[in-house]
Amino acid sequence: MRTRFTAQLALLFLVLILGLGFSLSVLTIKAMRMFNDETEQKLNRTLAHEMAMEFAPFLGDRIDVERIEERIAYLTGINRRIEIYLLSSTGMIKASFVSDNQRLERSTVDLAPLKAFERGDAVPILGEDPLSAQRLKPFSATEIEIMGEKHCWLYVILGGQEVENVAGMLSTSYIAKTTLRGLLLILLVTGVVGLLLFTLLTRRLRVLSEVMGDFHQGRLDRRVPAPALDEVGQLGSRFNDMADTIVSNMDELRKTDRLRRELIANVSHDLRSPMASIQGYLETLVMKNDTLGPEDRGRYLDISLQNTRSLGSLVNQLFELSKLDARQVEPEMERFSIAELLQDLVMQYDARAKEAGLILELDRPTALSPVLGDIALVERVLTNLLDNALRYTPAGGRVSIIPADTLQGVRIEVRDTGAGISAEDLPRIFERFFRVEKSRGRGRGGAGLGLAICKKIVELHGGLLEVRSTLEQGTTFAFILPHARQLGQ
Repeated sequence: MRTRFTAQLALLFLVLILGLGFSLSVLTIKAMRMFNDETEQKLNRTLAHEMAMEFAPFLGDRIDVERIEERIAYLTGINRRIEIYLLSSTGMIKASFVSDNQRLERSTVDLAPLKAFERGDAVPILGEDPLSAQRLKPFSATEIEIMGEKHCWLYVILGGQEVENVAGMLSTSYIAKTTLRGLLLILLVTGVVGLLLFTLLTRRLRVLSEVMGDFHQGRLDRRVPAPALDEVGQLGSRFNDMADTIVSNMDELRKTDRLRRELIANVSHDLRSPMASIQGYLETLVMKNDTLGPEDRGRYLDISLQNTRSLGSLVNQLFELSKLDARQVEPEMERFSIAELLQDLVMQYDARAKEAGLILELDRPTALSPVLGDIALVERVLTNLLDNALRYTPAGGRVSIIPADTLQGVRIEVRDTGAGISAEDLPRIFERFFRVEKSRGRGRGGAGLGLAICKKIVELHGGLLEVRSTLEQGTTFAFILPHARQLGQ
């Protein structure tokens, strides 16, 4: 296919060159003829007038053919390129003086070109050749009086039949052969050079085709090397971009498939444990209903209720995260006071913090600018961060909320003095179902979905959820909400 494409281009090029060569040859021959006719006519413009003065004494009472032929013989002996005709005022040929007594093909000559020549119109002007029914030739002409008849014409054909025959022989013997050989040589050289050029020009197309073929066969790392700025280079660049997109999408699909399998495994485990616990306690209640005391029965029911609440929370988190992943959550952006929201949350969690032996504090700056966001989603992020901080900070520790106005917006930090997160676990902290084994294990509660949900919500607000942590010193989560004035609120 690649060879046929190059051959097609080369064949098309050769056809164009052949057509161009033929057209140039025809135009050149025609131009040379016109140039010769123009030159001949300009050089002999006064020839007929001068000859008319020579022939006037022999055109009185009759046409003295013998004397005229003598003069013509003398003139044509010097210049054998002319043929002479005496025409009536209507163009009828009265007498002709041509070599070898050739037979006339016309009995009359159109006088319009002769009159144009007499007026001095631009040359070349071609007139009818009496020796041919179709051929036109350059001429010289002038009005003359013949046997008392005025407005007759002396009509001189320049380059007569004898010259035409000689020119024809020369053209067939030398000019035509030389032109044909030159044209064939030009076509041969042009064809070879054209094939080489097309091979060079299509080399990048062959490389592109090979790269695309390899990519199709599964070699996904293949790319077009150093694309140029022309159309072929742009094609290669677009293929590289397309290949990168395909590889990226395939990686994303693999990652999504891996997350799906992990999700199924984690959900199955997190659902199976509380459901098994609920089933076990309920079966115990059914089997030992007559022997269990009120205290044991109440304890079993409380444990079962806690497990059902845990299941409900897990299902709700999964549903919320799935909507965030599918971008089905559209934040209802509104202007609100972040200072008031933080104050309300501190009051809400204060009792829980005191019960756990923790200090919950809000750093109150002099003033905080209003922010723009979905207040329910922002509250969801803050409550999740506070739940984690209170859950993983030992008694005697401190949980701090530190807001601050910045150029980018209002920055909010939730800082605790808990066990911290190791450097190895920190890059994975926002993965769904990820839980640090030691400090944040399953026994401490939580399904590992909260931080993934928080990250998605912060991204919906155009921000980034940051985390810093040091083992045995604590963890800090931070994000920025845009100022309301930044979006014209």
